[in-house]
Amino acid sequence: MPSDTLGFESHDHSSCVVAALETAERQCKENKAQLTPVRRRVLEILLESHAAMGAYDVLARLDAEGLGSKPPVAYRALGFLVDQGFVHRIERLNAFIACTHPGASHDPAFMICRECGLVAEAQAANLALQQAAADSGFLLEQTVIEAEGLCPACQAKGATA
Repeated sequence: MPSDTLGFESHDHSSCVVAALETAERQCKENKAQLTPVRRRVLEILLESHAAMGAYDVLARLDAEGLGSKPPVAYRALGFLVDQGFVHRIERLNAFIACTHPGASHDPAFMICRECGLVAEAQAANLALQQAAADSGFLLEQTVIEAEGLCPACQAKGATA
């Protein structure tokens, strides 16, 4: 998926998943970080769709697969993946989503569909905030923007109903 493509657009999802896993493996090796089987599986679970998942939803999947049933298992794996930049936390949803730009330093902006729950990540949406910070002399270190609305598919469903 090109870096400027949003999660609501059609794309080759299997290539998207393979590329993200390869990036995670390469980056962990370069950083001497351990991508354990549980951490890798949590990343795979989050890569299955562009919808955000809560930690307990991830834990339920891990438990069903025999990879752990205690909350710290999921929270530790998610924490590692967030720290490595492979996963983002969506504060508004108290959930996590796989990064669509793993390995790239960026301040994400998320568009959350209130109907179907899909989340699209964009990179350049916070340019106005960056400019405002620069104009006021503020040193902006990190931003995360979360916006809620309707994705194209849910808009189309509403238009035909």
